Amino acid sequence: MSHAYLLDTYLSETRKTASVWSGFTDADWDYRIHPKSSTVGEIFKHQILSERRFFAEFLEAPEPAPGELLPAAPSIQVYTARMVQLAEARLPFLEAQTEAWWHETRPFFDVTRERIWIFWRRVLHTAHHRSQLTLYLRMLDRPVPSTYGPTADVTWSGADPTLTVEAAGRTPR
Repeated sequence: MSHAYLLDTYLSETRKTASVWSGFTDADWDYRIHPKSSTVGEIFKHQILSERRFFAEFLEAPEPAPGELLPAAPSIQVYTARMVQLAEARLPFLEAQTEAWWHETRPFFDVTRERIWIFWRRVLHTAHHRSQLTLYLRMLDRPVPSTYGPTADVTWSGADPTLTVEAAGRTPR
């Protein structure tokens, strides 16, 4: 069984995240929406560091040393490029894995889960932080890019936000 859909989804989610990150400027690095919230820069750092941890510790994939991950300067453009570079570098290893490898169980914090479950948890974790940052963009009165469909700022012909009962009840054409 091919797991190409996993890798396609992972790369697509990475690109969506890069699109959101690109909505910030270097002046936003220390911006936070509330004193208890993380700054933009802290979320960027967390994404890069925690993704490395998921892949290295929980999936046992080869990863750069933690000290080699973060760019020296707090730059939106450089951090965005680094996040994408690290994700793309994971693809050949993941593509080479067998069905059995994906279904092997591994420790995940204080539980044990299949690698495929851990992988999807990573994708969802990234989506969670990307959603945080779309709120930050809205609070900064910046355009929010499309991730899974139109936004108030980005739409296109044929986009359907499904805001009515009629739209929800449509059947395939």
